[in-house]
Amino acid sequence: MELFKDFYEGFVFIYGCTMLLLYAMLAILSFRGILRFQKKNSYVDYNNILQSPLAPGISVIAPAFNEGVTIISNVRSLLTLNYSKFEVIIVNDGSTDDTLEKLVNEFQLVPVDFAYNERIKSQPVKRLFKSTNIAYDKLLVIDKVNGKSKADASNAGINAAAFDYFLCTDVDCIIERDTLLKMIKPFMDEEHKKIKEVGEPCPECGYIHVIEDSIRVIASGATLRIANSCEIDEGVITRVRPPRKWLPRFQEMEYIRAYVLGKMGWSLINCVPNVSGGLGLFDKEIAIKAGGYDSKSFAEDMDLVTRMCTYMIDNKLKYAIRYIPTTQCWTEGPPNMKVFSRQRTRWGRGLAEIITIHKKVIFNPHYRKLGLVVLPYSLLFEFLAPIIEFTGILYYIYLIVTDQVNWHYATILLVFVYLYAIMITTLAVLWDQLTYRYYNTWREVVGLSLMAFLEPLIYHPLIVFFALRGYFHFLTGKKHSWGNMQRQGFGQKKKALPVQ
Repeated sequence: MELFKDFYEGFVFIYGCTMLLLYAMLAILSFRGILRFQKKNSYVDYNNILQSPLAPGISVIAPAFNEGVTIISNVRSLLTLNYSKFEVIIVNDGSTDDTLEKLVNEFQLVPVDFAYNERIKSQPVKRLFKSTNIAYDKLLVIDKVNGKSKADASNAGINAAAFDYFLCTDVDCIIERDTLLKMIKPFMDEEHKKIKEVGEPCPECGYIHVIEDSIRVIASGATLRIANSCEIDEGVITRVRPPRKWLPRFQEMEYIRAYVLGKMGWSLINCVPNVSGGLGLFDKEIAIKAGGYDSKSFAEDMDLVTRMCTYMIDNKLKYAIRYIPTTQCWTEGPPNMKVFSRQRTRWGRGLAEIITIHKKVIFNPHYRKLGLVVLPYSLLFEFLAPIIEFTGILYYIYLIVTDQVNWHYATILLVFVYLYAIMITTLAVLWDQLTYRYYNTWREVVGLSLMAFLEPLIYHPLIVFFALRGYFHFLTGKKHSWGNMQRQGFGQKKKALPVQ
């Protein structure tokens, strides 16, 4: 027993120190990445991209299931994106309300013969609609059999997409008008960048030639934020406020830390683990060759990115995934515990699926950063973290019951970890505000930062519990219903609608 105790305590100590060091590393990398982005961005004239004939076309894909209450305003918002060459593809995924009827009436849609090429499998497409009004020429509506997931609907949208890049989003998200301009820029930046490698001496001339090998950006993402309590007018954010309710406010703080500190840090060393399903721009050719979205996965966004990366590595192609720190998408966070628990349980189950499906990649040197950094981090410090925390609590209770706790050192350790967690979160919130000033007053910033003191005591235990429940559902094969997302709506009250 004494041997086990020494081993376990040593393991937890090393594990905890490693995690703290990784968070510190990500914070430093994030600061460097954001400063580099700002420096480059200060010289960018986005009008040049807007007017450039070389700017690639983008297909905006937004699945819709029973979105009749807000579908019209949301589609109008997507049609007003500030970009020269794009289309909007709305995929009506077998809605049982009046979503399709409203679209047909509002945008003067008629069925058309369309060269729909099913390169990725999805549930059958019944009809495709285009508008008779030239003002809505960019709009394409797909009516298909319900696939019981956003992934299946997205695959149908990819099949119909006319352009080389597609932006996947949710129809109920609010996207900034300049989103396409900012998210396509990483693709254009890398298009002509070359990596120089030294080749073998030429057998004919005897000289060593320099080989130029291009990097291909396969995906880009941007910061997402919680729209709860923001002021919104006709699909445009007019006043940013931290959510008033405590649960969405915790989520706002978590999103800022995850995107501004986490993903920006990983982006600097090209180790981005996933691009959010709420807003992601992808290279269509690579996405199709990788098999598109897995309609049965509970983490289809991370699964797609992982398969795109493995495809590039298997074919000896250099790739990059980029993140930008500006907030380009606003989404409604779960407003109550019932919806929140369902969402986080699904995320936990999805992470367990990713680790299982891609286990051959983990610690495999062939897959370089993906196999030695990205997926090992997901395994050790995301998947295992809730398990280690839970067993640590049980072990701590055992020590208390058996009177084996050195309370002096235990108190010092707990206070250190608690304050360190607060410091990391507060740094992310303050750095975000100092850099982009989304909130109008420092009172709002301080109010949000104070939630960091409560997060380890209230919010984090919930995250751990729901993650463990997701793991349990995965192990037992329990069927998971996508349930009802009781959206409050942007600026109006809406009834609960079933979502996938």
